[in-house]
Amino acid sequence: MSKLHLIIKREYLAKVRNKSFVIMTFLSPFLMVGMIVLISYLTKLNDNEKRVIAVLNESDFFSNEFITSESTSFVKFRDISLEQAKDSTMNMGYYGLVYLPNESNLETVSQRSFFYSKEAPSTNILERLERIFKERLKQERLREFGISAREYAEMDSEYELNISTFDGEHNLKGINEIKAIIGGGFGYLIMMFIIIYGGFVMRSVIEEKTSRIIEVIISSVKPFQLMLGKIIGTSLAGITQFGIWIISGGVLLLISMSIFDIDPSDISKGGMGPGMGNSTNTILSSADSSLLLYAQEILDIPWLLLILFFIIYFVLGYLIYSSIYAAIGAAVDNETDTQQFIFPIILPLMLAIYVGFFSVFSNPHGPIAVGFSLFPLTSPIVMMMRLPGGIGEGGVPIWQLVSSILILIITFIGIVWLAAKIYRVGILMYGKKPSYKELLKWLKY
Repeated sequence: MSKLHLIIKREYLAKVRNKSFVIMTFLSPFLMVGMIVLISYLTKLNDNEKRVIAVLNESDFFSNEFITSESTSFVKFRDISLEQAKDSTMNMGYYGLVYLPNESNLETVSQRSFFYSKEAPSTNILERLERIFKERLKQERLREFGISAREYAEMDSEYELNISTFDGEHNLKGINEIKAIIGGGFGYLIMMFIIIYGGFVMRSVIEEKTSRIIEVIISSVKPFQLMLGKIIGTSLAGITQFGIWIISGGVLLLISMSIFDIDPSDISKGGMGPGMGNSTNTILSSADSSLLLYAQEILDIPWLLLILFFIIYFVLGYLIYSSIYAAIGAAVDNETDTQQFIFPIILPLMLAIYVGFFSVFSNPHGPIAVGFSLFPLTSPIVMMMRLPGGIGEGGVPIWQLVSSILILIITFIGIVWLAAKIYRVGILMYGKKPSYKELLKWLKY
């Protein structure tokens, strides 16, 4: 065990003292935060651009419907032809021209109206203009049927079916999807860590093998101890790097947001600004009224248990995959030869993310979700997607959770044993490109 400790220490110090490791550890948070700030700033700058739209209204059915807002202003043309209006719009550099012809009824006006622009217009602008026409058509039809706007509003009110558990607890629409996304975030961290630092283990083995240092090391250390030391040492270096990224990145992000007065949520607004219509305000008011309920549901997630099981699945998942990476590194002479083996390793991780999202979103306790949360190569990710829904009654059954962890432990022991056999033979093999058939032979030695 003292030798294992020395190997872990050597691998850890060799990794953290590496110049590229140090540079990327401290440079990456600046790059990531800089990218977030830049995207948010550019989005905000783009949304703050005020678009001027000319309106040539020859009809008698529209008067004050085109109202200027913070993001869009309307300029009305009078007593000029359509061609003159087009020329004026282009010469003045306006965003576009809305043309409403002189027709006998509102429906014909709406059908024959056009929006002219130099290039394909923004979807948000088109949707706003279409809402203006739609609202005016609705008012006209209500007037024809003798229905007041108030009476129509009462008939057209939103309806939402009340949902509850059999115990009488109130349920919220879409909360399962929100919880799956939270769990998916933990699962995605596991996947990224495995891909990045599993590759580090593989490259470390290849470097020592090609430099023939391994022949000296193996004379005093068992191959299994060497492999395990590399895995643990590299993982500790990775955890150190991740910890620095999270802490420094969070601090830098908060400082940047306060200095530049940028709200990252602007990125997801998609250009939606004020004056987008009453329907948008109604939706936002409805969302605000239920926001506290959703916040309470998120706070009720067993966060301590979630973090505890994240650590368990993180460690077991990483150890399994890094053992495979170490075996691949021992089996080849250079990194180019690893390509034929990498895809079969990444495939279960990709399946876990994509199939996990689809299955957990629709039915977190269905056979697909349960199966993938028990299968050892996908369970670290899929089970993390299911856990925010709770453990026990109404959540993940305890037997599934215990079975998943036990299967992971048994699989880890089995894969480490198999990987050690490949590692033992492969680290001393040179000049031969191994095939899957060759690897099976090594397992029999």
